[in-house]
Amino acid sequence: MAATTAPAWVAAARARATCAPAAPRMALLLGGERVGSVDGQIFNKIGLQRLLNKRCQLSIVEYEGAPAWALAADDATAALNALALTLRAAGRCGPWRDEQLAVCAVDGRRLATVERGAARVLGLATQAVHLVGCTADGAAMWVQRRAHSKASNPGMWDTLMGGMVSAADSLQTAVARETWEEAGLRMAQLSGLRPGGQVRFALPSDEGGGAGYMVECIHWYQATVRAGAAPDNQDGEVERFDCLAHGEVQARLAQGAFTPEAALVLAAFYGW
Repeated sequence: MAATTAPAWVAAARARATCAPAAPRMALLLGGERVGSVDGQIFNKIGLQRLLNKRCQLSIVEYEGAPAWALAADDATAALNALALTLRAAGRCGPWRDEQLAVCAVDGRRLATVERGAARVLGLATQAVHLVGCTADGAAMWVQRRAHSKASNPGMWDTLMGGMVSAADSLQTAVARETWEEAGLRMAQLSGLRPGGQVRFALPSDEGGGAGYMVECIHWYQATVRAGAAPDNQDGEVERFDCLAHGEVQARLAQGAFTPEAALVLAAFYGW
């Protein structure tokens, strides 16, 4: 949409999207390449004897003049998932999803995969997709209210769809899959689907008992929901959908009713 003067909340929301860790973190290396970070004390709290073994292949090395945790590159996926299981057993993991996410080097090369529930605790960079879905006349927008059972931001308002990009996904397949799972819409029920941009987050996460750090790039898309189509949740993670005039969407944004991720996606959509 055409750019307008940004409301006062936008600058504050963008500032909150990039925050230093709440506690010191150590780099996490995979085959000598940095892939994430961990709370400086979390492994000590779990117990080093459970970690410094062949199953996890974890060791302490020096990296850029500071101690770092390193996993061997040999069978990196197995080592990362063994570490994820150890974190889970110690109650230091996020919600377990039985879903693998890509683990990438700084330049984007995929090095391995790991259980989604461990990504925040290990400070791994993740990717997500969001969809802004407007009505055919452009006067209104479909938004969802997240189920109160959701682990993050329960009961808050969100874009038509928002979800993680799994290791099995491309951005395009993630959009199609998540749009069906969350909104019950097939791609044929949308028109004008196109990329809108990216929104980035780097901030502390409460996963793992407060030991997480979220590093995420959200790729947002926009499309028109064809006349006669209406969203219908398929996975039980959405309480309901509302079709709101843009003025009402913007009023709820100003009230802080949307998730931090959706708020910044919608700010970008409105040209703020």
